[in-house]
Amino acid sequence: MFDRRHVLKAGSALALLGPELARAADKVPLVQGLPDGEYTTAVMDALPGKRPLIKLSYRPPNYETPTSVFNSVITPNDAFFVRYHLAGIPDSIDAAKWRLKVGGEAAATPFELSLSDLQKNFEQVELTAVCQCSGNRRGLSDPHVPGVEWGVGAMGNAVWKGVRMKDILAKAGIKPEAIEIVLDGADGPVLDKTPKFMKSIPVWKAMDENTLIAYQMNGKPLPHWNGFPARAIVAGWTGTYWMKHIVSLSAVTKPLVTFWMNPAYRVPVGKFPMIDHFLSQENLASTPITEIVVNTLITTPESSMSAKPGQSVDVKGIAWDAGYGINQVECSTDGGMHWKPATLGKDYGRFAFRPWSFRFAERNPGTYTVIARASNHVGQTQADKLIFNPAGYHNNVPRPVTITVA
Repeated sequence: MFDRRHVLKAGSALALLGPELARAADKVPLVQGLPDGEYTTAVMDALPGKRPLIKLSYRPPNYETPTSVFNSVITPNDAFFVRYHLAGIPDSIDAAKWRLKVGGEAAATPFELSLSDLQKNFEQVELTAVCQCSGNRRGLSDPHVPGVEWGVGAMGNAVWKGVRMKDILAKAGIKPEAIEIVLDGADGPVLDKTPKFMKSIPVWKAMDENTLIAYQMNGKPLPHWNGFPARAIVAGWTGTYWMKHIVSLSAVTKPLVTFWMNPAYRVPVGKFPMIDHFLSQENLASTPITEIVVNTLITTPESSMSAKPGQSVDVKGIAWDAGYGINQVECSTDGGMHWKPATLGKDYGRFAFRPWSFRFAERNPGTYTVIARASNHVGQTQADKLIFNPAGYHNNVPRPVTITVA
């Protein structure tokens, strides 16, 4: 399970810091607007195989990617955020012994796959897609809500390589009465009374050509902390369904009943403009979180900067959504009173980050608030005000930066 030696070593180091902790926290690239406690407890820390990331918790490990990393459209493996719900994480997994069990009550011919089978016996596909924690930006909720207090970096964009889930399920002979596919991983709870993290997706989503079982990330084997040796890729949907260290796919005829499906990872019905609905898990009051909402992030400058009158400043960033495709990005230099179009960069695919840029140049001295907003091809646009919900999901309010001209 999760290597406690690393936790103890890091914990001892923090204890020794004592009064130095607050000063050390000043060097952590946290965004503004988080709960006050985050600024005195967050530190930069490196898990094995990772560069230093923003540590929000050790058990389970939750590490955020600094904003500066997103100046690269493809997020490097060693900088990709880490998100776990439970602390019972395998220290290591022997790829040669790994097996994916495929079956369930609605599967006619259950079977098992080795990693070699996955790599040799099915069509291999690559897909560039954003993996984003459902709670990304939770720490920016106002008022604040419980949970991991993520800033803006609980996400990443990678090139995933693997096999379409529908091709694997076809071999199992999924029966017409199947309504959901249950995904299970190798991580688990430390205490018996803690519910195991299991998720399900609708059969139609499992059969989508952009839902994969991936074993590579950016041309290399998955990092341990991102699901080695294989994980689910549910493109366009939030990361809660992207099961890491996946060990089984089960076709079922009834909705999965577990804490992690209900009450967790749900939003009030009608609160957000969702097109994809998980109908077998819906009720009158709430619905499972599904699609990533349209969003942007200004990556340069990160917070504030100074410029001389007339000096040109390149404001850059990324935009993304559930896969409908970014239609435009607009920028405002007066806090949202007026908007001008930004220039969209290379299209890496409809599920990927879309880079954009905007040229700022102002001759009049003063402090200018720059914000960006994105819209997609189905007419969805970022919210101008927070759509509050108790779990802090789907925060896509534009994040401002300031440029002082003097």
